[in-house]
Amino acid sequence: MPDMLVKLYELPAVSPLVKELEGRGILIRQVMPYEKHQVTEWVRRTFGEGWGSECDVAFSNHPISCFIATEVGCVVGFACYDSTCMNFFGPTGVAENKRGQGIGKALFLACLHAMKAKGFAYAIIGGAGPTEFYAKAVGATIIEGSVPGIYRDQLKSSAPALKKDVEEHEQR
Repeated sequence: MPDMLVKLYELPAVSPLVKELEGRGILIRQVMPYEKHQVTEWVRRTFGEGWGSECDVAFSNHPISCFIATEVGCVVGFACYDSTCMNFFGPTGVAENKRGQGIGKALFLACLHAMKAKGFAYAIIGGAGPTEFYAKAVGATIIEGSVPGIYRDQLKSSAPALKKDVEEHEQR
């Protein structure tokens, strides 16, 4: 999946979408420090360990670089920035039964506006999956030659090798 570039100085407003969702009982907001374990656990369960780790990193930033969507006090979506790399948007995801309602777009725009407020003129969407969505939402363009980008040489599961190393160490 390629990386994409977004001009932060030409963003659509996020407040109309946030207000529309609020009218339907879905709140978009920045996550609070005391919610770290609930949010990262939800991300891990819903989207896997990799995204859970990236979301965890967002909690070490000040301010926390993660927004969530909630409904009746439960997480239904999340979006992070400055997690994998500075000035990178992602990861982001919405519960399967809540997709297609504008939640992902609101989370995406909330993050981009926060990045703009930090002083960035452009943002990078790392390993953009739905490139058509990003192009339509904010005019994002594909960065040629960006595959595999920063996601090269990823670790595979090291559990079996680690277990063997521990057993050998204990036998010494």
